[in-house]
Amino acid sequence: MTALARRLQHAAYGGPEVLELAEVPLPEPGPGQVRVRIHAAGANALDSKKRRGLFAPGQEAPAEAQTLGLEMAGVIDALGPGVTQWSTGQAVLGLTVRHDAAATHALADAGNIVAKPDSLTFEQAAALPVATETAYRTLRRLGVVAGQTLLVHAAAGGVGLMAVQLARALGATVIGTAGEANHPFLRDLGATPVTYGDGLAERIRAAAPQGIDAVLDASGRGVLPLSVELTGSPDKVLTIADLDAARHGVRFSREMLPLPQVMDDVLPMIEDGRLQMPLEAVFPLEEAADAYRRLDEGHLRGKIVLTARTPLDPAAPARA
Repeated sequence: MTALARRLQHAAYGGPEVLELAEVPLPEPGPGQVRVRIHAAGANALDSKKRRGLFAPGQEAPAEAQTLGLEMAGVIDALGPGVTQWSTGQAVLGLTVRHDAAATHALADAGNIVAKPDSLTFEQAAALPVATETAYRTLRRLGVVAGQTLLVHAAAGGVGLMAVQLARALGATVIGTAGEANHPFLRDLGATPVTYGDGLAERIRAAAPQGIDAVLDASGRGVLPLSVELTGSPDKVLTIADLDAARHGVRFSREMLPLPQVMDDVLPMIEDGRLQMPLEAVFPLEEAADAYRRLDEGHLRGKIVLTARTPLDPAAPARA
């Protein structure tokens, strides 16, 4: 009898209602790969953009069912040829090969995962890879250094929160756009929050009379012209969310760094409490449509995580 895995997928473009859980053959790791029995997977805006067909303009439906989820945490249960640095039974966090982390099992490159610290739950660990790598990479590419002022759009989301904290650790001043409900939390992290909406430019200038040196746009909500105006140059603005970036002369950053390189620097700060990644909500894989509805609503504080437990796993935690 063929062993089966379950995975989240969609055969049409649209809202979260197009998502379905399907049974598929258990993936077998190739050379340099491991198979991970997934305990938790992070939900990201990229999943929603793909699901809505934003990367396939003009197409009514994908040619084949599309999977979701890039980041995960779980336990290695099979090794591919040539893998010697890992053993089955080890708990890891990292990125999947095929953007299919929203599943019970998935493959990962042996060189793009790291050991899960015992101090983190699987849910906490699954929330880290994408937001941490993205924040780390974009701050480096913006050249943020001590004494500068960084503006982060969508500062209370996963990437935004990590960028705020990493920039503060570098010695930068941080201004963050966010809904008012998240302002106290951002202040606790050392950022100056400002509210979205009419008059945003004036509020930012009042919060940063010294000017804005760099902008990270994690919102994708039409803030690039304002950001260029505030910095005086599109070279000082970087987006991870606005597909119209080129029209404004702004860089769109998507090329990822090797995860172990990032985590070597960042995980110690997470383990000792200098950095944190709150969980906005935790949903079982069977309720993925509800999870992505919550994600698509925006105004999050931290990450949404899906749990993919098997009958032998401990019970998943109650939804946050």
